[in-house]
Amino acid sequence: MAKLYFYYSSMNAGKSTALLQSSYNYRERGMNTLVLAPELDDRHGVGKVASRIGLEAEATVFTRQDDLFELVSARRQREPLHCVLIDEAQFLSKQQVFELGEISDRLDIPVLAYGLRTDFQGEPFEGSKYLLAWADNLKELKAICHCGSKATMVLRLDAQGNAVREGSQVEIGGNDRYVSMCRRHFRAGLGE
Repeated sequence: MAKLYFYYSSMNAGKSTALLQSSYNYRERGMNTLVLAPELDDRHGVGKVASRIGLEAEATVFTRQDDLFELVSARRQREPLHCVLIDEAQFLSKQQVFELGEISDRLDIPVLAYGLRTDFQGEPFEGSKYLLAWADNLKELKAICHCGSKATMVLRLDAQGNAVREGSQVEIGGNDRYVSMCRRHFRAGLGE
């Protein structure tokens, strides 16, 4: 029986690298994978999953309005499908997380979702909240704070390198805009 997996962490823990490695492992054995990436993440071009260490792959783009069960079902009608992998899973809607469960339960296809647990204010993303609640397996990937402790939080920075306390939950960026920190340094960065 297939399962829904959620691999979560703060930034810079290797989530995209792990996704790309998993997809490669399936394909190396002659199996087909479907890599999905949210349309709004255009840091490396729309329809691409890229890791900081230079690995990248093409991805099928989805929006928050897309029915992922229907998308995967249609793809499965064209060719056998052995695994679905989702990058930046924090951007999923509650309904889409439900659909991922349906993919694993009704279509018997493993689903591997990779994403952030919380935003720059320490609040859960919608997709992450429901993946944490509904996934069959949870796996934390570890990132390291500048102090050497496990980084569990993400701090957003402005153009001058100052901590940002308010703003939209979603603002696409990389190391230029975000830094992973332990909870203690996250609070210190916010002046608490």
